[in-house]
Amino acid sequence: MIKENKFEWNEYQQNSILGAFFTLHVIMQIPGGILAQRYGTKAVFGISNGVAAILSFAIPASAKFNYKALVVVRVVQGFIAGGAWPSMHTMTANWIPAHERSRFVSAYLGSSIGNAVTYIMCGYLIAAFGWESVFYVSGGFGLVWYICWVLLVYDTPAKHPTISIRERLYIENCIGKTIQIRSKPLPIPWKSLLLSKALMVNLVTQTGGIWGLFTLAAQAPSYFNFILGLNIKQTGLWSGMPHFARWAFSFGFSMICDRLVKSKRMSMTNVRKMATVFCNILQGLFILGLCYSGCNSVVAVIMLFSATVVNGAISSGALASVVDIAPNYAGVIQGIIGTVSTSSGFISPLIVGYLTLNQQTLSQWCKVFHLSGAICICTGLIYLFFGTSDIQKWNTYNDPVVSEKELKSIVKKPNSSNTMDT
Repeated sequence: MIKENKFEWNEYQQNSILGAFFTLHVIMQIPGGILAQRYGTKAVFGISNGVAAILSFAIPASAKFNYKALVVVRVVQGFIAGGAWPSMHTMTANWIPAHERSRFVSAYLGSSIGNAVTYIMCGYLIAAFGWESVFYVSGGFGLVWYICWVLLVYDTPAKHPTISIRERLYIENCIGKTIQIRSKPLPIPWKSLLLSKALMVNLVTQTGGIWGLFTLAAQAPSYFNFILGLNIKQTGLWSGMPHFARWAFSFGFSMICDRLVKSKRMSMTNVRKMATVFCNILQGLFILGLCYSGCNSVVAVIMLFSATVVNGAISSGALASVVDIAPNYAGVIQGIIGTVSTSSGFISPLIVGYLTLNQQTLSQWCKVFHLSGAICICTGLIYLFFGTSDIQKWNTYNDPVVSEKELKSIVKKPNSSNTMDT
């Protein structure tokens, strides 16, 4: 029901809409990694984001028709976009040497810039042009991005038409010890993957960090509005600014981590553990701090800001560790992890909706923050005790990787797409 251009949706309906994107999002996580290994990140990541951008244009009409129609659009949008995130690890494995990996993975957190711009932009667009404009503008930006992606991105150094020979040889020599040269995609050792302790520790750690981040990102506007009484512009600003800082922190922190690895002052495993202290444990502590900020909006904003920012260390922690432990199967592994971790995207809103349904009180929101903080801290401690970045034995496929005849053919054709394909 709509009244004065507002939708009379209760907390359960609102959180059903917020969580709808992630309902089928998890289904495409593993296929996204497999498809990227077979067809390349350029195609999988590009199509996933491009189609999701197009579907943004359908959101205003579906919302006005019926909230269930909006849920359907968001479910489809999430399903299509599900293959994007895990597919990026395949490109990382093909392009980035180990001592530069943290910095590159911090580029994944460009999504934080998108969140920040969207939150801030939303407040002003809604105030000036109405809420519908948010989806038209963001969808338009998404299409422009897709065009740039198609024109400028290549799956491997061997496929890039303008890369210098020196740069290509540097990259291939750095990663050649862990990436196998094959004329066909490597068979996936499913049993070894699913029984891997290193994979499971990464899965638990990423799930904990993402739970905290998703809860803050999705629920901050409601918390600021109902509990702190901020207006729409203030809500957009203070919900978005932490995401700008998250990316900046991620990039700066990743530079330090890469330097520590390159100088051999710390092992790769210890660098990943140090990052996890920030992205999980500190994040959890700051989320718990929200419970004790009361209705003090300044303290609450500082806690939320800090919790979001330190999560940026994930690019140097468990997220980057996926490529460390098995670069040949990094996309598939991230798909497995994403299947579980992104489920928090629809589970968390449902729990928040249940806890706050007709009870928009500080005590009920404290239950939300206690749960999220505990999940972040506990999963971070698990990585500290059991995490590793050591390359796993099953990363190497034992059959002959390529025949001598095939290898000579590859060497003679420097622009061959097979040179670096996994």
